Amino acid sequence: MRKLFYLLIFGAIFVGCRQQQDASSNGTNEELDFNYQKLPNRATINPEALAIVEQWKGFIKFNESMDALYRATNNEDLILAIDDLIEKEKFLSESDYPEIFNTFQIKSRQQVIRTYLYKVKSHILENQETTQPTVEMLEAYNALRKQLNIIVNSQLDKKLILDEE
Repeated sequence: MRKLFYLLIFGAIFVGCRQQQDASSNGTNEELDFNYQKLPNRATINPEALAIVEQWKGFIKFNESMDALYRATNNEDLILAIDDLIEKEKFLSESDYPEIFNTFQIKSRQQVIRTYLYKVKSHILENQETTQPTVEMLEAYNALRKQLNIIVNSQLDKKLILDEE
């Protein structure tokens, strides 16, 4: 009878310690780190487009804020960079676009970037994983930069195409 009693006490202690260990390993206080090494490289702007972009103050400020995002190495840096990018994106949308870039192609890509900026910010505020939404936002930014190149390199004359005479 004594052996059974000791076995029962040992089993209860073992089960009790095991449940406590499982509860501590499933804690929700995990810190989600920003993995800056997964960020895509920035798309290059060709020299013709770069000459036009250098005169566009809104884009220059937005581009400088993107530099800060690429320097972010943790969530705190990311929070500051995203807040700054949101402000600079508002400034960019209110700025005067160069005539050649005042198109729906550029403005729609800028809208996509704005959407992803707010997605990253919501992930930060909800304490969710931030690397994937940041990568998506940077891919949208690269699409904008590539569209600048496409517009400058386009050889089509819209007046000739639309003119029926």
